[in-house]
Amino acid sequence: MDRPYRALPLNPLRAFAIASRHRTFTDAARHMGVSQVAISRQIAILENWLGVKLFERGARAVRLTEAGRAFGHEIAGLFDQLESAAARMLAEEGRDTVDLRIYPTFAHHWLLPRLQGFAQAHPEVRIRLDTKVEPLDFRGAHLDAALQLGDGAWRDARARKLFDEVVDVVCAPAYLARFGGAMTLDDLPRAELLHSRYRRREWATWAREAGVEIDPHAGTEFDTSLLTYSACRQGFGLAVGQLDLLTEELASGALVRPFDRPWRTGAAFWVAWPTITSAGAATRRFVDWLLESAGQPPEFFPGRQA
Repeated sequence: MDRPYRALPLNPLRAFAIASRHRTFTDAARHMGVSQVAISRQIAILENWLGVKLFERGARAVRLTEAGRAFGHEIAGLFDQLESAAARMLAEEGRDTVDLRIYPTFAHHWLLPRLQGFAQAHPEVRIRLDTKVEPLDFRGAHLDAALQLGDGAWRDARARKLFDEVVDVVCAPAYLARFGGAMTLDDLPRAELLHSRYRRREWATWAREAGVEIDPHAGTEFDTSLLTYSACRQGFGLAVGQLDLLTEELASGALVRPFDRPWRTGAAFWVAWPTITSAGAATRRFVDWLLESAGQPPEFFPGRQA
């Protein structure tokens, strides 16, 4: 049979932890900024709750009992841990910097054009970008949040979807002019294909979805999508572009979609933040702003502007 729940007397426990460390009620009272009588009263409450005598009280001094000495040794560290946890939480709440992991291409094409809006709304918050392209691990890096492409399943993280990844072939109007201003899928074998190192399979998968055959090894490879898109804008060839990252280029006509064959890859762009630590106020504001910028409901402040 389960024992009935008894709420812990936290104030008396704290008073006893300090008194057992200082060994006198006088020093414990000085440490806590209260009277010696208040310390004695709190310890008496704890002794009554436990049914165990913790201090022997003499005419001029008090002395820990054997039970009191053992109990004090056991709980003193627990209160130290509580104080440390509270101090870390308060420090995190007061931080005005958000350390963000983000792909260089995502930062250049999607985040930076919008970031001034967040800066104007929250001038006290600084966003520090980490553009390493490596597996996300919140335990192995000091990060407050991350903008990632994937399925939303990262260890020790909570994630919210921003938007699905949709890709299509893009090129510069100047490159399209080499084919008389229009292209068909039959022109692909004669075209220069531009590849991104970390998205090397996308030409093959796009071609399969479009029902055409290409040589996926033909063409030029660039180290990042940022360089691939830059080469594409300058007329070097065709690239498989992530449409939501190229909205400005497509809207301005700097890039065009010669085949209009969009493909939803099954992946999505997500904002993620660690669950192993508490998200600070600046991080919560930034996450909500990212979600609202992508047309999604906020996570932390529903009904309020992030």
